[in-house]
Amino acid sequence: MRFALVGCGVIAPTHIRALRELGGRAELVVCSDVVPERAEAMAAEFGIDAAPYADVLADPTIDAVTVCTPSGLHAEVGVPALLAGKHVIVEKPMEVTLEACDRLLEAQATSGATLAVVSQHRFDSASQVVKAAVDDGELGRLVLAEARVPWYRTQEYYDSGQWRGTWALDGGGALMNQGVHTLDLLRWICGPVRTVYAVARTAAHERIEVEDVVCATLEFADGAVGTLMATTSAYPGFPASLSVHGTSGGAVIEGDRLATLATVGGDRRGGEAANAHAVQVATGGTRAATAAVDEATRTAAEEPGPDGWGQAHSAQLADFIEAAEQGRRPLVDGAEGRHAVEVVRAVYESARTGDRVTL
Repeated sequence: MRFALVGCGVIAPTHIRALRELGGRAELVVCSDVVPERAEAMAAEFGIDAAPYADVLADPTIDAVTVCTPSGLHAEVGVPALLAGKHVIVEKPMEVTLEACDRLLEAQATSGATLAVVSQHRFDSASQVVKAAVDDGELGRLVLAEARVPWYRTQEYYDSGQWRGTWALDGGGALMNQGVHTLDLLRWICGPVRTVYAVARTAAHERIEVEDVVCATLEFADGAVGTLMATTSAYPGFPASLSVHGTSGGAVIEGDRLATLATVGGDRRGGEAANAHAVQVATGGTRAATAAVDEATRTAAEEPGPDGWGQAHSAQLADFIEAAEQGRRPLVDGAEGRHAVEVVRAVYESARTGDRVTL
């Protein structure tokens, strides 16, 4: 499958390397950006072509587009690609409003092409183990879940791009940008969210429109309750975690690894330390994790391993390619991506009004 990448920012190298991990199954042939010099620099670094987006859309040899633009531009880029008959995978979040998500879904329905949303942590081995345990009833009836994203971002992080920390293009702060991955896992494992009550603050950063601290209480459709916390103000940054507790057992994922899974029947698994790349993302973001991978490659002091930075992206891209080839739904299709945005928007609405919001 021949890919074009649109948006040559911080996350783009992760997509490029993830596609190359797939060998002959995928080929990235061109990149595009509204700043041509940025696309040309990336093309030179990775040995691909650079082209205006109009040329990408008009090229019948391009099968798929991976969208790495600021979040509030995902529909602007993805809709024309879908209507041009190209398969599309967009970075998280799917978009910043439900209306924009719906435009992507409508374009996908019209074209019949495949649409997926990056939620690569569903492909982590720990997430797969916990999801299977819940679905198989090993933990009994779920009663409580906790999602925590105690990350740190400097003021310089927000100042590094005019789109960062804006409602229009970032769509929100610590929850929409950073916490949406853990929120997606929470909803995927525990089921639909029924109600939300939230409080949010801009507590530790300047010159941003959005929250850097948010706490919410959730009720799930099956009766379980949950708590959700996301921040970019927890110096120096700590790994994200997800805990689920049922009548017959519980499980904890911390730093993308299985810390604990235990049942009253005596089954006990886990004991894995947090993934080093999860710590790097918590403390410094995608750029820090990518730099760590680059340094490890240069020094050969560390192998990325099966759950290293970018491996989950590769697994999701493989699922996306297979779905397009087989005509099936990818694991994280547009509907799933929209659900995550719906919960985020409900959290923001509750924080804005002070009221409980029903989804």
